[in-house]
Amino acid sequence: MNQKKSSGAARVIAASLIIVAVVVYLAWTGVQSNKSYYVTIAELQGMGNKAYSRHLRVEGFVKPDSIVTDGPHATFVLTPFESHSAAASAQTNPQTITVRYEGSEPPPDTFKNDAMALAIGTYGRDGVFHATQLQAKCASKYAPAAGANAATTANTAPAAQ
Repeated sequence: MNQKKSSGAARVIAASLIIVAVVVYLAWTGVQSNKSYYVTIAELQGMGNKAYSRHLRVEGFVKPDSIVTDGPHATFVLTPFESHSAAASAQTNPQTITVRYEGSEPPPDTFKNDAMALAIGTYGRDGVFHATQLQAKCASKYAPAAGANAATTANTAPAAQ
């Protein structure tokens, strides 16, 4: 009778170990397939062959007048943060990258010239970043007005009655 109990317990333990192993395997492969590396434009261009096999995130500013839309898809040029300053914009050839967004939803409303954009996707051997997700924000929209500060804003607010 003891042998039957230990045989049944061994089966339960073996089945439990198999289930745990399958769950760990599925979790690991899920994390690996959703993992994306954040890189700057310069880092992306310097990655060599590694750039073509990884899921990546690239962020920069949308170059003015570079957006070409085609239904819900868009092609545009990203410029690095460093080249967005006045001093760096005087350079003749700042590093840029062409992005082709082919997501299932149209680009967000904040996706405009000079907006900060985050493209998520893969880098193709054609030199184009093929994005499946696109996030954008217009930094100037949320910045305080020129010359305004918290103290003057607080003092000019109407008093609650």
